[in-house]
Amino acid sequence: MLSFKEVACRRDGKRLFGNVNCVIHAGQKVGLTGANGTGKSSLFSMIQGTLEPDSGSISLQQSVSITHVAQETPSSERSALDYVVDGDALVRQLQKSIAQCTDEEGERRASLLADLDQAGGYTVLSRAGALLNGLGFATSQHQWPVSRFSGGWRMRLNLAQALMSPNELLLLDEPTNHLDLDAVLWLETWLRQREGTLILVSHDREFLDAVTNMTLHIENGNVDLVTGNYSAFERWRAARLSNQQSAHEKAQARRRELQGFVDRFRAKATKARQAQSRLKMLERMGETQAVRPDSPFTFSFRAPDSNPNPLLVLQQAALGYGNTSVLENVNLTIQSGDRIGLLGVNGAGKSTLIKALTGSLALISGNRVPAQKLRIGYFAQHQVDQLRSDQSPLQAVTAHDPTLSETQARTFLGTFGFVGDQALQSASTLSGGERARLALALIVQARPNLLLLDEPTNHLDIVMRQALADALVGFDGALMVISHDRTMLRTVVDDLWLVAAGSVTPFDDDLDGYARWLASQRQSAVDDAATIRGVADSLPADRRTRKRLDAEKRAQLAPLNRAVTQHERELDRAAHCLAEIRGKLSDDGLYNSDRKVKLNDILAEEVAARRAVDAAEEKLLESMEALESASNGDADYL
Repeated sequence: MLSFKEVACRRDGKRLFGNVNCVIHAGQKVGLTGANGTGKSSLFSMIQGTLEPDSGSISLQQSVSITHVAQETPSSERSALDYVVDGDALVRQLQKSIAQCTDEEGERRASLLADLDQAGGYTVLSRAGALLNGLGFATSQHQWPVSRFSGGWRMRLNLAQALMSPNELLLLDEPTNHLDLDAVLWLETWLRQREGTLILVSHDREFLDAVTNMTLHIENGNVDLVTGNYSAFERWRAARLSNQQSAHEKAQARRRELQGFVDRFRAKATKARQAQSRLKMLERMGETQAVRPDSPFTFSFRAPDSNPNPLLVLQQAALGYGNTSVLENVNLTIQSGDRIGLLGVNGAGKSTLIKALTGSLALISGNRVPAQKLRIGYFAQHQVDQLRSDQSPLQAVTAHDPTLSETQARTFLGTFGFVGDQALQSASTLSGGERARLALALIVQARPNLLLLDEPTNHLDIVMRQALADALVGFDGALMVISHDRTMLRTVVDDLWLVAAGSVTPFDDDLDGYARWLASQRQSAVDDAATIRGVADSLPADRRTRKRLDAEKRAQLAPLNRAVTQHERELDRAAHCLAEIRGKLSDDGLYNSDRKVKLNDILAEEVAARRAVDAAEEKLLESMEALESASNGDADYL
């Protein structure tokens, strides 16, 4: 279905990969893997047809259509449900054609209606709703305008729209990056059941293992297509590298033997011919490659300066936003050495709990009791986004610790993969994965005794995820982590806590048990909805009671809706300001040496504007979470 013939790609004069020759057949589910920067995105773009190979060709069977996830989402007033339905272009075209039929075109209309039925047009809304629910949207959010959602949620809408498409070939580039574990588990099941061909970029080992049956791996400029999921690929790769290293060692031993003979007997007349013969053998041998270390990351967490016990206590705590509680009666103690993984569906309050533990979110009631020498290392996406864009990694770590020499700072950064000129790049030019690595480096540098990590693996490749897991295993303090990466959770945590139904409780099972718990919750929701519909059908309508309840509910939600609207406007204003400043930075004349002061002023404005956008989006997310928490739990209003 999709064939590569002698395909090669170069970027900025650097060879990413070459001599790619392989065929992907219809129905295969292919994991496209490799470290960040090896060329996965370039290969994806070539498949989409938006990038031409530097040499070679890629051919796609003529009848095959491709679907990929849009990277931008318009700030539309269109409802989330309609936006997702738009992903089924055939259904939308048939609906449009039916609407344009005149009264005299009854036969054509009947034919189109039959086509619509065949295309699944009569189930399109329920299918779109199921996609939204699976990806973590509350039913009450289906009719929200797209413009009401934050950037991460709009990416989920884009993913749902792509999943809605009936096209044969589906391309997904790190689809789990913006998802919670419950949504990842749902997507995993959905993709396994989907008919059609899939090419999936992911750094989540368990997700790849569950979904894929082929692996297309890019490494050291080579591209290998291997039968099996990622674990099967790793076994194949280990065997190949072992053979490669063995062959290299034998070749090197033979080279030493031949060179030794040449060195000993080249000047001896009776041995000159044999020496010349061995010299030619050496020239013909060529070079073999030794196996290189798999990971460029060698960092570890330094021992904390102190490790008090307990580190942090919450007593009778109510957590939430404004006067709206998300979690109530929270009593927990974090002891030195605790290793806790937080589980719970989207919106249950996991991030709210982490923020309350950091102290950045004030408790509605109750007490937060930190140890006197508590030092928290907090990782969340907005921490990454708030890195100073005008600072290089070298400047960032020396600003954190001015006592470091440049050599010491460079050595430290090298353990996170920032070597040579990479340590001098401004943060604004770094990729998402590089910015995440820098944020982690600053946390390690601070020598915390409590780590609070909210989705730390986003944008990290498999090699860096493994390095982070290894470092966390060796960490001497306590940690609490939210992650959709099950390999990370299985590796680093000892205890699981469940955030659900407004409370935090120990979860006395493993991650597989959590998947079963989620499935049972979904089935219970389906059964409850069916029961409610049955009861509603059997009771006489009481319109006055319903109107009163509706009015009470609207009154309860009104201040929360107003808060969401206000924060949406604040975010729009902040984003507009940032766009204007970035427009100024596009002026080439600004970079002349005589305008250096002006450039620095505008760069400072850009940093302040970016922080304002981050703060506005954080407030919007908090108000949306409060609104969702207040809206959930009452079937009459979903």
